[in-house]
Amino acid sequence: MKYVYGKIDWSGSDRGQENCWLLTNGLGGFSSQSMIGSNARNDQALLMACLKAPVDRFHMVTRLEEAVEWLSEEKGEPVSLSGQQYVDYTKNKNGQKYLQSFAVDDFPVWMYQAGGLQIRKTVVMKHGENTVGIQYRMVNRSRKDARLVLTPLLQFVQKGAMMPEKKAFEISIKEKDAKCCGEIRSGGLSLYFWTNGAAEAFDTDYVEDLYYAHDSRDGRPAVGRAACNNRIFAEIAAGEEKTCEVLYSMERCYGASETIRKDAEGDERVSPVEDMLQEERRRLRAIEEQAGLESATARQLVKAADQFVVERESTGGKSIIAGYPFFGDWGRDTMIALTGCCISTGRYGDAKNIFRTFMEYCRKGIMPNMFPEGENPPMYNTADASLLFIAAVYEYYLASGDESFVRECWETMKDIIRWYESGTDFHIRMDEDGLIGAGGGLEQVTWMDVRYQDILPTPRHGKPVEINAYWYNDLCVMTLFAEKFGENGEKYRTLAERAKSSFCEKFWNEKEGCLKDVLAAAEPELPKQERERRLRAQNQIRCNQIWAVSQRFTMLPPEKEKAVVDRVFELLYTPRGLRSLSPEDAEFQAQYMGTWKHRDLSYHQGTVWGFPLGGYFLSYLKVNNYSEEAKEAVKEQLTGIEGALREGCIGQLAEVYDGENPAVSEGCFAQAWSTAELLRVYEALER
Repeated sequence: MKYVYGKIDWSGSDRGQENCWLLTNGLGGFSSQSMIGSNARNDQALLMACLKAPVDRFHMVTRLEEAVEWLSEEKGEPVSLSGQQYVDYTKNKNGQKYLQSFAVDDFPVWMYQAGGLQIRKTVVMKHGENTVGIQYRMVNRSRKDARLVLTPLLQFVQKGAMMPEKKAFEISIKEKDAKCCGEIRSGGLSLYFWTNGAAEAFDTDYVEDLYYAHDSRDGRPAVGRAACNNRIFAEIAAGEEKTCEVLYSMERCYGASETIRKDAEGDERVSPVEDMLQEERRRLRAIEEQAGLESATARQLVKAADQFVVERESTGGKSIIAGYPFFGDWGRDTMIALTGCCISTGRYGDAKNIFRTFMEYCRKGIMPNMFPEGENPPMYNTADASLLFIAAVYEYYLASGDESFVRECWETMKDIIRWYESGTDFHIRMDEDGLIGAGGGLEQVTWMDVRYQDILPTPRHGKPVEINAYWYNDLCVMTLFAEKFGENGEKYRTLAERAKSSFCEKFWNEKEGCLKDVLAAAEPELPKQERERRLRAQNQIRCNQIWAVSQRFTMLPPEKEKAVVDRVFELLYTPRGLRSLSPEDAEFQAQYMGTWKHRDLSYHQGTVWGFPLGGYFLSYLKVNNYSEEAKEAVKEQLTGIEGALREGCIGQLAEVYDGENPAVSEGCFAQAWSTAELLRVYEALER
């Protein structure tokens, strides 16, 4: 889809920073800025390189200062095309007044007009490399010669860090055949650049007091600094048309002879950025065609999903980034997002690669929740990743028919069930009633796992509703495959029947006509007030119950499944996602913003999350027998998602929204499971 914006969308710098764009490279690196070319977050950059995929990321090039200088006798003042806020607002760059239009299709494209000079700017990232290219197509319709001046602002620090004062930079520049390449060095890092313009170095200068408006709103440090030590020039005569290309890369080959190409006539040319644009267009078209979905929104979500599938160097396999710009790859998020990002899109090879990575590191029946870098072992604090793994393998089988791969997974699947039944770490164990309990103390084992110091805002120790919905679904899957593989599936069937009986008896909340969120664990060591709080939490109306309806195999009778869907719609549904807690609850928090503490305490207390909306729509279709009327109703409601794709990170779906009036995205501006789960809905509508 093509998203087009006009001057009303940057009528002020605050307005111009509301929306951003995102390019990724399949390694965990990315390029992202606001539509006016500014950075509203410390975690935004023109080049955020990833040196060890997918989370060893370094903020290399902050942004480009862009200006036009007139070269006639009456030069006039240089025209700044840049946009950026500073702590001292008098230093703000307001070049957006020369911005005529901004659009995102495969790439972000800006159209500037200064005097009679028109400039079309495009940014692209090379897949599989820490390389970003910027192309300026210029048409000078004025009567004056002009010069485009580009000044890169640099940081060379780890993602999220503050650049030290007076950080030292070195630079070397080579000229060859009217083109320039060079190397910038600092702190043991080297950045290579190439341009078909001219370049000059100067003594390092420092830009202080960059202001990050989004970080300020979120209670994060909101001030930054950068350095500059070179400029790039591209002169254009009156009446001339000319293209200037600039490329920044962590790859040594750029700036060397490898960038020289030959055109159809055999003449040498140097146009690496145009080559990157064409190559990436072909790659994205192939991804869309492989998915085979028809609607324009579905195809956009296919491209969005691609941005989360990354390499993981430490395991030699694939993984899924949970969200940009903040998160790395996590087990739970990967298992939720994998179905939409890889299976719905026909990327079966990537799906198998990810499954194999996590199977290799499965310990005591638990899939890793996080792969730390370096020599540290994986972290296993998740009760749901392993259960979601079995469900995802089944989805893979249904889509691909690849029984041989299921056999490859079979021993790991049996091991998970065996450990969950007998008991494993993090208090994960099947109780006598056949239901799964998990969590104790300060452990965080479900997706509502936020912890602030010694506070668990959403204590769910005991038997969470979604964990047991996954458990039953998995037991049914295991029964099916055991019989297919000539093994005795009676054990799994018996466990499933026991879990179903207990679930229907204990989780149904007759008063509310829906499901309880958790059956609280007995933790006598807790203070009386905390024990009472956790008992009250049992009957809180939360979005977790929707997954007891959306699974392939479910426990409730049809009339109760429909009641759950209706109750969720009544209290939790919004066009942007599901509320994590009913607004009628005394603990409901209407806004997600402010200090770290406030954000953590409100994270699951009413905040709207995008990804459960997928479970809601799939459940709605199910309880209405996938009728044409139900499909039309879902399509109509999905117009809210089409609007969300224009807001925040253009073409992506965000992590969270405020609980009361979910209009502006918060948290990660691009979240894998939000995109993946809604992609599954579009797939269900078409197939």
